[in-house]
Amino acid sequence: MEIGLSTFVETTPDVETGEVISHAQRLREVVEEIVLADKVGLDVFGVGEHHRKDYAASSPTLVLAAAAAQTKRIRLTSAVTVLSSDDPVRVFQDFATLDGISDGRAEIMAGRGSFIESFPLFGYALDDYDELFDEKLELLLKLRESEKVTWSGKHRPAINNLGVYPRPVQNPLPVWIGSGGNPESVVRAGLLGLPLVLAIIGGRPAQFAPLVELYKKAAAQAGHDVSKLPVASHSHGFVGEETESAADKFFPSTQYSMNVLGRERGWGHYSRASFDAARSLEGALYVGGPETVANKIIYLRKNVGITRFMLHCPLGTMPHEEVMRSIELLGTEVAPRVREEIARWEAEGEPKA
Repeated sequence: MEIGLSTFVETTPDVETGEVISHAQRLREVVEEIVLADKVGLDVFGVGEHHRKDYAASSPTLVLAAAAAQTKRIRLTSAVTVLSSDDPVRVFQDFATLDGISDGRAEIMAGRGSFIESFPLFGYALDDYDELFDEKLELLLKLRESEKVTWSGKHRPAINNLGVYPRPVQNPLPVWIGSGGNPESVVRAGLLGLPLVLAIIGGRPAQFAPLVELYKKAAAQAGHDVSKLPVASHSHGFVGEETESAADKFFPSTQYSMNVLGRERGWGHYSRASFDAARSLEGALYVGGPETVANKIIYLRKNVGITRFMLHCPLGTMPHEEVMRSIELLGTEVAPRVREEIARWEAEGEPKA
C-alpha cells in the first residue's frame, strides 16, 4: 500500500484575510512540501496541471524537477497531465528528463482534464475532447516502446522513423490513467493494461468498487496480469493533531473552493453539514487525527481494493505551516498505521468487505 499526496498548487484568496499568495511563493512552498514528504517516508507526490489564475502549476514537470534534485526516494507524478491539449512528444520528453534527474522516479498520470481552459489556449476544439485523448494516448504509449517512432493520426503531424530523446531511466516509463469514475475510461485503462487512478472526491468511496472490478475484468479479458496492475485513489483531506480541530482548520478553505467550483458547474451550496457528512467512515473526505485518517484509508483498501492512496492537501489556500504539519503526520503516524495493518492482512490473508 503506497501513501502519498497531490496538489493543484492553488492560489485562492485566504478566507480570513482575503489576501492572495503569489504564484511564485506558492510554487516554492510546494517544492518544500515535496521535500518534506520524501523526508517523512511517503511514497508519491503528484502535481496537477491547470491553466487558470487560481492555480499556479501549468507545468507540473518543472515543479517536480525542482523537487527531484532535493529528494531521494519519493515518486514524482503529474496529477494529471491534460494529454488532450498537449503534444505527446513533448510530454514524453519532459517526463523522461524528470526521470533522469530523479534517477527513475517519474510517472505520468494522463487524463482528459475536468477543466477546459487549456483547449482554447492551445488551439483545440472541445468537440474533439474524446478523440484527442484517444489519439494522443496512443502516440504517448508508442513513444515509450522504442527509441525511433513512426506514427500518423488526425490531430498531429505524422512522425516518420524519428528518434525521441532523452530516453527515460525506467523502461517503460510509467503511465497511469486518471479517471473521475467514467466507465469508458476505466475500461480503456484495463484494456491497455495501464494503472488506474480514481478521483474519489464525493459520495461514498465504496460505490467505486464496481468500477475497480470493471477495470480488472477488462484487463483480464485483454490478457493482462491483473495482480500487477495497481489502482490508486485521489481524495481531499487534512491530518491534524486531533479530529475536531483538524476539521475546523480544513473546512473554511474547503468550503470556499467547493463553492467556487459549484457556481461554475451548477452544484448545490457546500455547507458545514455537507463537510461533516463526508468526514464519516463511509464518506470521501479524509480529515481528522492520524488514527481517524488511517482507519478511513484501511476501510478504502478493504472495500474498494485501492493499492495507492493520494491525499489532496490543501484544498484552496491554507497556512503553509499547517500543510507541512499535515504532511509530517501523514508520513510519520498515518502511513505506519496503514502499512502495519496491511502487513498483518498479508500474513493472515487479506479480508474482503
